[in-house]
Amino acid sequence: MLRVEREFAGRTLTLETGRLAKLAHGSCLVQFGDTVVLCTASAQDRPTHLPFFPLTVEYREKSYAAGKIPGGFFKREGRPGEKEILSARQIDRTLRPLFPDGFKNETQIICSILSADQENDADILGLLGASVALNMSRIPFGVPVAAVRIGRIRDNWILNPTFQQLEYSDIDVVVSGSRDAIIMVEGGAIEVPEAEVLEGIRFAHAGIRELVEIQEEVIGGLAEPEMEWVSVLPPAEIRDRVEGLAGKRVAEAMSLGKKQERSRALAALRDDVLAALRNAPDGDAVDTSEEQVEGILRGIEKAVMRRRILETGVRADGRDPTTVREVSCDIGLLPRTHGSALFTRGQTQALCVATLGTSRDEQRIDSIDVLQEITKSFMLHYNFPPFSVGEARPIRGTTRREVGHGALAERAIRPLLPSDEDFPYTIRVVSDILESNGSSSMATVCGTSLALMAAGVPVKSACAGVAMGLIKEGDAVAVLTDILGLEDALGDLDFKVAGTRRGVTAIQMDIKIDGLTAPVLSEALKRAREARLHILDVMDRTIPQPREELSPHAPRITTMQVNPEKLGDIIGPKGKIIRGIQDETGAKIEVEDSGLVKIAAVAGEAAVRAREMIEAIVQEPEVGRIYEGPVKNTTSFGAFVEILPGVEGLCHISELKRGRVERTEDVLRRGDITRVKLLAIDEKGRMRLSRRAALEEEGGRVGAARER
Repeated sequence: MLRVEREFAGRTLTLETGRLAKLAHGSCLVQFGDTVVLCTASAQDRPTHLPFFPLTVEYREKSYAAGKIPGGFFKREGRPGEKEILSARQIDRTLRPLFPDGFKNETQIICSILSADQENDADILGLLGASVALNMSRIPFGVPVAAVRIGRIRDNWILNPTFQQLEYSDIDVVVSGSRDAIIMVEGGAIEVPEAEVLEGIRFAHAGIRELVEIQEEVIGGLAEPEMEWVSVLPPAEIRDRVEGLAGKRVAEAMSLGKKQERSRALAALRDDVLAALRNAPDGDAVDTSEEQVEGILRGIEKAVMRRRILETGVRADGRDPTTVREVSCDIGLLPRTHGSALFTRGQTQALCVATLGTSRDEQRIDSIDVLQEITKSFMLHYNFPPFSVGEARPIRGTTRREVGHGALAERAIRPLLPSDEDFPYTIRVVSDILESNGSSSMATVCGTSLALMAAGVPVKSACAGVAMGLIKEGDAVAVLTDILGLEDALGDLDFKVAGTRRGVTAIQMDIKIDGLTAPVLSEALKRAREARLHILDVMDRTIPQPREELSPHAPRITTMQVNPEKLGDIIGPKGKIIRGIQDETGAKIEVEDSGLVKIAAVAGEAAVRAREMIEAIVQEPEVGRIYEGPVKNTTSFGAFVEILPGVEGLCHISELKRGRVERTEDVLRRGDITRVKLLAIDEKGRMRLSRRAALEEEGGRVGAARER
């Protein structure tokens, strides 16, 4: 067993190996504060038949880590939640490009959260532990990597801020990398300028280097000899044959501007090459698989595309490196929704629909990062149906990619939403991708911004996003604006930047090469801003600011503050009163312990009526005011009149009318409706009423009006 303790970011960081999970190929226990993560790495001995590297990363939270028992009927952890999926994706996107080409043995990383201190996030610890587990194992992986989170409070950068510190931070970004290079960046900010984002990434890299040095102390001397593995790359002979048959035709196909035409040409070429290899004369025939030929053709496509861009500056669709595809925006397509928008950029198209609801529609989340259940009033859901890329395949629930892209777009929009006090609605946006040829997540950001403004949500500013790419061969570098799907797949960088005219609100970067210099990163951020401003100009021509009125189909929410002691009167025994108001008016009523009452109704009249009924219940008796109410009871000395719901006072027999009254029933009987004036409230809360005073006062007003 080896255990290393070091101070990092003001807290104790512990890496331990050799005590837990010893049958895994590699394992590491990471502790930071009182948050503990167990990370394991395992791989099969033989390669799979799959045409891609089958790496799976699982990030799982244990409820016992926070001293909780899972909810639900089964009382055990089930499918991973959104936080677990996003954390697993961060680890996966860092590790995947660092495995050697041709390694196809199924590999699995499992990060189990064993203790959560509600101060330190475990996601960045998962990558650190996974790196140690891989580097000390037999699995071919020789690059120590780490991740840090950065925050900023009052212009001071903070490494691995706590949850409490993040509440005051204007930036929350996770950066991962090796000693020499940044590999992955993901996070959000509150309209932070690009230069300051770059400064934060540099600050993060210094912390990453420190973590790499710490884990090298653990790895040194413990790493096992690398396992024997067979590369599944195609043999050189087959590769040469395919290149000879397809080289010129691949270049011709890659010059076709439209994705459909290019895909059909490459599919026909694949079939022709397979037929030529299998039907060659005796002795020259080759028995090869379709996947093998596709892999070789993919490599030729990559080389052709990259060479064309670097040598001529012309991209697959004919654009130069700096041009954004044609952008069009439409709003109000769907008549019954609260807000809808269609955003199209080239062959990428997102239909975004906003729906407004009440606090009853909030999402409730049980997390190990906080002790109590938390609620979420803004949700953005991203759907990527097969037809959006011209495919037919089964739909089996929400994919991890859909969760990740939706979370990125949600992060971009969230800082721009109004506060709950100013706009007490639950907001859900659904983005359905109808066409996809590059950066559908950024199209979702643009479409969501338009849909919210069309719905009348008072967002602080419009928000747009764009994806940048990179082609690098030696010293030759080309930064690409608004990349195609092809340029994402075959390029060296996928850098998504979303924000407003003032600054960045969300960022996500995946790098597929060994290093990215600061000047190149700075150029990419600069060009991303130029493209974002261009897109915002187009969006502003469609809708420059949020609509002043909500959709007629959206609920109107009005709020009123009442004495918290009156909440019981509003609710009534077993909810009888509040249900009665809702049934009579059609409005939805919610009450909070603070005395805040929310009334939601599509029709304004229903909300007004519900408010009047609640005001009648909670209003306090006012001396000198005239009330109208039923006679609840009569006695020999007067009548008890209900002036407010549940509030009664005595109208003495001498106050029923002018002159002497022998019997109360001569003037008022039980059930009569009468008007009375509240004369006084004694120290015991008893109210003295006068029918005579009310008649005289109102009669005087009528007489004065007649005289005028």
